[in-house]
Amino acid sequence: MQQAARVVHPEVTAFFDPATWTFSYVVRDPASTACAIVDPVLDLDLPSGRIGTASARNLVEHVQRRHLQVEWIVETHVHADHLSAAAWVKAQVGGKVGIGARVTAVQQVFGDLFEEGPEFARDGRQFDHLFGDGESYMIGGACAQVMHTPGHTPACATHVVGDAAFVGDTLFMPDAGTARADFPGADARTLYRSIRRILELPPKTRLFMCHDYGPGGREVRWESTVARERAENIHVRDGIDEDAFVEMRTARDATLDVPRLLFPSLQVNMRAGHLPPAGAGGRRFLKLPLDAI
Repeated sequence: MQQAARVVHPEVTAFFDPATWTFSYVVRDPASTACAIVDPVLDLDLPSGRIGTASARNLVEHVQRRHLQVEWIVETHVHADHLSAAAWVKAQVGGKVGIGARVTAVQQVFGDLFEEGPEFARDGRQFDHLFGDGESYMIGGACAQVMHTPGHTPACATHVVGDAAFVGDTLFMPDAGTARADFPGADARTLYRSIRRILELPPKTRLFMCHDYGPGGREVRWESTVARERAENIHVRDGIDEDAFVEMRTARDATLDVPRLLFPSLQVNMRAGHLPPAGAGGRRFLKLPLDAI
C-alpha cells in the first residue's frame, strides 16, 4: 500500500517592522540551508527623505549567521504601505526576486499616474520572475506553490510551502479580518473569492500575515491557521456569504485613510525595490501627485 507523501514543515522566522506594522519572513527548507525571504522592508523617513536598511539588515544578518542560501526573494504583491528592500537584499545575499504575473496591471496604472516615460518598462522585467497561478518552484528540496489571490491588488499571490502559506495582505488575524479592496484594480467580491480559496487549504495549514496592527491594544501576532480563520475571522468566517462581505468591505473601505506611504511605496515597489532613476543632477526623487485619488 502506497504511503501518503510527507508534508514539508518549513522553518519560518518572522521579523517585525514596527514603523509600518509589517512582517517579513525567512523561510528555510528543513532539509537543507536553502531559504526564501518574503516581503522585506526598506526604511523611509518621510520628513527627511532618508532611506535606511535597518529592517532589511535584520533579515540579512539572520541569513548570514545561519549560513543560509537565499534562492528567492518573494513579494506577495506591490505593497502600498512600505517600500520593498528586495533590490538591496538581493545585492547582499543573492536570490531571484519574484512577484505575481499581474504586476504588469499595477505597473500600467501607476506608470500612468506618475507619468513615467518610456524608460519605465510595464512588462514586469524589473523582476527576475513573474509567478503564474498554479506555478510551482523549489526552495532547496521544498516545493512552493503559487495561488493567484487578487482582490486587494491585481497582483496578489499566496505562496504555499508545505504546511505554511504566506498570504500577504489578503487576510489578517481573526480579530482583524481582511484587507481593504479600494485600490485601483481591487475588488471586494474578488477578494472574498480569493480568501475562500485560501481557506480551502488543509485546516492545519499555518497562515503567515504580512501585517498586524494589534487591534484592541493586544500584542502583534503573525501566525494563524486555516481552521482558526474559518471559525473566528470577523469578516470571512464560515457562514458569512459573499454579498454580506462585499457590503461590509465596501462600507468599511469608505472610512479608511490613504496609507501614509502610498505614493513612495508604489514608485519603488513597482520597480522591484529599485529607487527611481537619478535626475540630471544625480539626485533621486519620489513624486507626490496632487489630487490624484
